[in-house]
Amino acid sequence: MHGWVRILVLGGTTFLSRATALAAVRRGHDVTCAARGVSGTAASGASFVQVDRSEEYGLAPVAGHRWDAVIDVARDPDQVARAVRDLGPVSSRFLFVSTVGVYAGWPGGDIAEDSARLEPLRSRWTGPVDYATGKVACEDLVLAAIPPHRAAIVRPALIGGPGDTSGRSGYWPWRFAQARDQRVLVPDSPGLTCQILDVRDLAQWLVVICERRISGVFNAAGVQTTLQKVLGLARRVAGTQAAPFPVSTQWLLEHDVNPWMGPRSLPLWLGDDTLSAVTTCQPAVDAGLRRRPLRATLADTLVYEQSRAEPPPHGAGLTDAEEADLINELNAAWSSR
Repeated sequence: MHGWVRILVLGGTTFLSRATALAAVRRGHDVTCAARGVSGTAASGASFVQVDRSEEYGLAPVAGHRWDAVIDVARDPDQVARAVRDLGPVSSRFLFVSTVGVYAGWPGGDIAEDSARLEPLRSRWTGPVDYATGKVACEDLVLAAIPPHRAAIVRPALIGGPGDTSGRSGYWPWRFAQARDQRVLVPDSPGLTCQILDVRDLAQWLVVICERRISGVFNAAGVQTTLQKVLGLARRVAGTQAAPFPVSTQWLLEHDVNPWMGPRSLPLWLGDDTLSAVTTCQPAVDAGLRRRPLRATLADTLVYEQSRAEPPPHGAGLTDAEEADLINELNAAWSSR
């Protein structure tokens, strides 16, 4: 034991919240996951309490207990307002997981904890379009309701690894693993900064924050590398001889290839060669964040992608047909010169 007994994870059934609950269980804690239970199952070894955070007093089933720590990953300010109201008085610590998207300069330049933030969302949360400003409002609610020595806010950059349904960390190893013509279409942006933080490393550190009673605001990001190195590692873990086929940003944009994520996209590419997003997170490392080699993350994410029932790409990337059409168009253009 590390001086902690009862940890409440709001969620605990998908990706980061589930990985956090699992990490806490493995470190010997008494873990409860509170969620609707429609997106997944609680981590093995954790208790599950069904709640509906969209209801005014939906947290009542867990608000009548004492908690050594509460971990919240919500994005809707109304839900966070209810959490700090109902759980703040019955918890010793409150840890909120935000995002580097709260920074006004993101993406672009070096981002540190004291960088300027966006204005908070002042209307009702309506969906992903409100994600960044909603997180700012959530942070403000936590900091206003929870005494500073009892509150921690973590702002992660890109999170990847097994369970990443966005496809951002899984597309490249999968694409290289099943390359059909020994070429993989990639952005010609080799020096683009990339920082992928393994979800399991972040989850472990969130539990460490609770164990060590750490307070304050922290960025969290993977070790800084380049897109070229990510693609090289993805190729290696895929065990393929397929070679990258670099294409300029201008050509990709002209042919309706989207940056970052979503349909017909190329993950990790920003679509603007003038941008370089670097998240400084030395304070987090000093506070115990440990990051495994990126090759291990990509290898495990490839296994996850290949294990899913529906065929990739998932959430980000090009389909086989889209990539083939783009390569054929490039070949035709060059042969006609």
